[in-house]
Amino acid sequence: MSNIFKFKDFEVRQSQSSMKIGTDAVLLGAWTKIPETVQSILDVGAGTGILALQMAQRSFAETIDAVEIDPDAFEECVDNFENSPWGDRLYCYHSDFHSFAEEMEETYDLIISNPPFFEVSKNLSTKGRSTARSQTDLNFETLVLGVNHLLHQEGNLSVIVPYVASEGFIKIAAKFDLYPNQILNVRGHSSSPLKRSLINFRRNKEETIIQNELVIELERHVYTRDYIDLVKDFYLKM
Repeated sequence: MSNIFKFKDFEVRQSQSSMKIGTDAVLLGAWTKIPETVQSILDVGAGTGILALQMAQRSFAETIDAVEIDPDAFEECVDNFENSPWGDRLYCYHSDFHSFAEEMEETYDLIISNPPFFEVSKNLSTKGRSTARSQTDLNFETLVLGVNHLLHQEGNLSVIVPYVASEGFIKIAAKFDLYPNQILNVRGHSSSPLKRSLINFRRNKEETIIQNELVIELERHVYTRDYIDLVKDFYLKM
């Protein structure tokens, strides 16, 4: 795998980060709704900084912050921000999210996260990868607790989680009066099971939740029109 992932408007170096660029993050960064009123965005668990970079490309938000606990990923995220066209709007904090949320006094109009989604596995080869992909350092409840403190009253939380975990995440969010208003369920092929759920939360509970489904591929490396339309502003070959 290349140490540099090239998108249409920016590049992401990923030699130091435990988690490399994947479909989940790009999908979330492309799907997340960004109201015109949004002036501040936070990316929780930034990794390489891909989500924050997508937010910078898609918005005019003056403040786009990120928080990352892993020191190697943090350094690489900072480099990716500085080498992007939007370096003056991007900033990464080196911290665990619990401490960051307790210390930060400002609120954000939009918080976005591709959170850890499974418990530590013996098959994971490095501690960094374990941290990035497990719920040891940032479980769903810790994430939502911090979001509750940092999210503006009229703000949005946008996440991607495994489909099988989506109901549990929604229940946790409801404990903090955060409710889904849009959900996109994703499957790899039309005949494969649902794999991911992209969910947008707000503080006001709405009567109707907008739910849609996305199929990524018709066959191996042959993508559906819906998927292409969603991510074409980022991938070079779409």
